[in-house]
Amino acid sequence: MVHPGNPLSRRDTLFAGATLAAAMSVPGVAHAATADGSVPRSPFEFEAAAELTPRQRAAQRVVFSYPGTTVPQSLLDLIASGLVGGVILYGENISSLSQITSTVQQMHEANQSSPVGAPLLVMTDQEGGKVRRLPGGPVQTAKQIGASADPGPAAGGAGREAGLLLRGAGLNVNLAPVLDVFRTPGDFEDQYQRSFSMNPDVVATCTTAFITAQQEVGVAATAKHFPGLGPASAHQNTDLSPVTLTTSLSDLRAIDERPYIPAIAANLQLVMLSWAVYTALDPDNPAGLSAKIIHRELRHRLGFEGVTITDAISAGALAALGTPPQNAVTAANAGMDLILEATRNVSHGQAVVDALTTALTDGDLDPRESDAALRRILELRCCLAR
Repeated sequence: MVHPGNPLSRRDTLFAGATLAAAMSVPGVAHAATADGSVPRSPFEFEAAAELTPRQRAAQRVVFSYPGTTVPQSLLDLIASGLVGGVILYGENISSLSQITSTVQQMHEANQSSPVGAPLLVMTDQEGGKVRRLPGGPVQTAKQIGASADPGPAAGGAGREAGLLLRGAGLNVNLAPVLDVFRTPGDFEDQYQRSFSMNPDVVATCTTAFITAQQEVGVAATAKHFPGLGPASAHQNTDLSPVTLTTSLSDLRAIDERPYIPAIAANLQLVMLSWAVYTALDPDNPAGLSAKIIHRELRHRLGFEGVTITDAISAGALAALGTPPQNAVTAANAGMDLILEATRNVSHGQAVVDALTTALTDGDLDPRESDAALRRILELRCCLAR
């Protein structure tokens, strides 16, 4: 589904034959519709990207984090050198709205010197309720919205509120909403009321409304945690340890993946994958390391064409599988576009870039898949309002 008024409708934007810098100057230029009313996608030629070094190309796939309320000069220097794909902000980075607005502006100013020629991704988790990094709304939890008399409009209002808040502070990606369908009161997603409902249709209605309203004000939405953490019990936390979910394939598709169908149709921009293992889909790998789940389930079965992003690459669920840089290469090979390095340490982000660069130059990353990931990331970035 194409939303002509949506500044984040990739299918409405003309990029053919342009450098990335030139593409940034013509957002929203629409193609003529085909006979059936759809808008064809254009080829996206990366003249600027072709000039990037292997390290710069690898770095576009890495989201950095940092400690405290002052952005390190080392991170600003990396941004200016085209060696950062994005930055995630946590509560410890934010003391006030004016402070974080000024800090984000520093990042965007540094990015003006970057050879990449596309807006820097700056993101946070502004789900609403108990998960809000920036001071402000949405105040209601997802569960409260889902239980309201008219949840669709309420969720749309929350998405718009989150989008306007983030955009006003200079952020352009929200790692929200949560599409997980919780099963039992007090379980993993319900204990903080992050899930809209136990009913997948209510979750679908709410999350699609949230996504649409947020993206209409120029902030990209991220659906999480595919294919779903709704079945997880209260103690099953992938941040801390491995989680295996034995949900049947029929339930995964009828319940957990159900909200993704209208979300993708509404031009959802990003999907974050879970670090849980889903035995019905791939008994051997966490979802974010599984080519079967990323390609077969998310891209082929559900038709998602946007950007995939990992949950924290340092999560406890992955600790036994390798170091974060090693797991980043595995995730990239499985089909993940963006790697989220969330330890609040700039050098750890650089270590992930090092690993991806080595894998790219040594042939351990498929060059065509790497090009496709870079294309998706830069296409998203060139659509963002900055």
